[in-house]
Amino acid sequence: MLPAMPRKRPKKIVRHYTPSPAPLPARLAPAFAGLLQVFSDASQRRHGGLAAVLFATAEAEPLVVTRTVALQGSNELELQAVLFALAQAREHFPGRPLALFSDNRDAVDRLDRACRQGLTADPELAALLAPDDLAGMLALSTFRWVRAHASCRGNLLADQQATLAAA
Repeated sequence: MLPAMPRKRPKKIVRHYTPSPAPLPARLAPAFAGLLQVFSDASQRRHGGLAAVLFATAEAEPLVVTRTVALQGSNELELQAVLFALAQAREHFPGRPLALFSDNRDAVDRLDRACRQGLTADPELAALLAPDDLAGMLALSTFRWVRAHASCRGNLLADQQATLAAA
């Protein structure tokens, strides 16, 4: 009888991402040219961390704003991050049309639905928008889901900043 062969451990797959030189990858950039490009992300560590990364132009240096918040569920935190990013866009670039990118599809879908159907379809979201008077920002905004940890420089930067804010 042969001795038992040791089990092979599965190889750990390490993915290396090369961030795009611009906020968006080249394949997406033309569709959002001329718009304020805003990236949001949230992180859960000891605290919750929110990050908003705003690019006035594709060539400009990003404006990065973070906030530490109470820890809560992942989707609630991601929705807070998107609303935080909208508030930062209104504060720093008032009246400017924008494209907001998030790696949380639920938050993007919820805000996109509110744009198309109106806030009466989502009273809970309307209540979240009301204290900061962000409802007017919806008309100026386009919402887009981006794959998490992909080659999108804006999303990678937002992810890093949210993690730092949550530590």
